[in-house]
Amino acid sequence: MDSNPNLVLAWLWILLGFVSGMVLGLFFHGESWLGGYGSYRRRMYRLGHISFFGLGVVNFIFAMTVQKMAGPGPLVGLASWAFIAGAVTMPLCCGVMAHFPGARLVFAVPVVSLILGGALTLAIILRAPNSADLAKNSPAVTFNLQPSTSNSP
Repeated sequence: MDSNPNLVLAWLWILLGFVSGMVLGLFFHGESWLGGYGSYRRRMYRLGHISFFGLGVVNFIFAMTVQKMAGPGPLVGLASWAFIAGAVTMPLCCGVMAHFPGARLVFAVPVVSLILGGALTLAIILRAPNSADLAKNSPAVTFNLQPSTSNSP
């Protein structure tokens, strides 16, 4: 079974979001922890934590998008690795920035990677021979908001 690396990373990042939230949650009650709630260091830790969730979702959406496309090509591979690089480097950069605020230029790595991944994905979608048909042929998502009982489907 071939695993889509973006799908694997997506679920790993969501799991790491839960774990990092648990670790941060063990200490958040300390008013002066990491310099207090509004401190730069604590904000960078929170940004790193939430980036696990956000970039996990971005990689998940990318994996689902390219799954609908005709076949892999060089742009798909490049976009895939750009999203992976952005997801891996963003929380690392947040950690570095928490302790070395002068190193803010390191954020260029994840930001440029994610912009590249997004631009390439848009190009892939627009260049797809049947990109207009993708939306028409995708099954509609509906939600049944009626309560169900054990006797009714």
